[in-house]
Amino acid sequence: MRQVELWIILMLQLCWLPLLKGVQDVDVHPVPPTRDPHAPGYVTATELPDGQVPSKEAPGNFILGTNHPPTPELIGSRILHGLVIEFTMESTSSFFYPGIARDQGTFGTPDPSDPSSLIVTTSHPTPYSRKVAVYIPKSYVQGTLAPFIVGADGIDRVLFTALDRLIAEHRIPMMIGISIGNGGGDSQGSERGLEYDTLSGRYAEFVEKEVLPLVESKGGVRLSNDPSARATMGTSSGGACAFTMAWYHPDLYRRVLSYSGTFVNQQWPHDPATPHGAWEYHERLIPEAPRKPLRLWLEVGDRDLLNLNVMRDGMHDWVEGNERMAKVLAEKGYPYQFLFARNAGHGDRFVKFQTLPEALEWLWFDYGKK
Repeated sequence: MRQVELWIILMLQLCWLPLLKGVQDVDVHPVPPTRDPHAPGYVTATELPDGQVPSKEAPGNFILGTNHPPTPELIGSRILHGLVIEFTMESTSSFFYPGIARDQGTFGTPDPSDPSSLIVTTSHPTPYSRKVAVYIPKSYVQGTLAPFIVGADGIDRVLFTALDRLIAEHRIPMMIGISIGNGGGDSQGSERGLEYDTLSGRYAEFVEKEVLPLVESKGGVRLSNDPSARATMGTSSGGACAFTMAWYHPDLYRRVLSYSGTFVNQQWPHDPATPHGAWEYHERLIPEAPRKPLRLWLEVGDRDLLNLNVMRDGMHDWVEGNERMAKVLAEKGYPYQFLFARNAGHGDRFVKFQTLPEALEWLWFDYGKK
């Protein structure tokens, strides 16, 4: 099939695919400049031929070309061989996240004594509902323990399609896919921001104690307790959340997949232990901590976010944040792949269609191997 036909199919599919959360951010900020992957201070990376992705076996840094053709696994029929179930969770039943929201049209003001800290006075308790979707492969045998991957920001049909194809072809282990909706809003003062941008083990503990038991009971599955059989993924703040889950709880998760990760200063409320939010990961936390048993895949676009908001703290460049993550991961000897995508924006859907199968194969490549 010619590439132009693949693009036509992809565009048709996008009519029913939900937009990735985080793409909204592009609309409310100035258009980011196009960054050069060979700029001073950026990691040294291997330039790939246009349209090609790295090998599932190759660690390190890579640069994707300007064209992002969809991978064959994600085009064609939308019918899954596996089963998808959905259910709703109410905040009134949650111990961890009873719910907050920031008033529409408001943001916050920098702390006069510390511009890296944002004062938000318009956030208040608010209940919410969240959707959870669970993909169960056709090959799952009821009653057996299964590996799984947890994704942020709601139903990810692209992930479910990739799992369905790759599991059937025995390219990744048989696993359950779990998509968890956020509690609403974005950034400081919102429920989503509280869940995803906070540096702590709280979100992983919420998933462990409140979400996974429902997945098992409603889906009729048993989920593995082996941290090497558990993965996290997300886009934007969801990508930072995926890393946070594994960083604070490597006893629960050891595989992380992040698109346009928000490794910037967006944590709220301000925490003096980690005053720069997720910027702390590459600034201090990863360099100063012993290496943890994590395996990672990260991506950023050359036109990813550069949010010069009211804080003006120099810690809101998504490209720099991800470049710095790649640098410190390499210095500490972590197994990782980092992709810098040319001609790509924040949470770029075309890049995801091009790379997700390879990303999943990289993430699980060592599973079951000594």
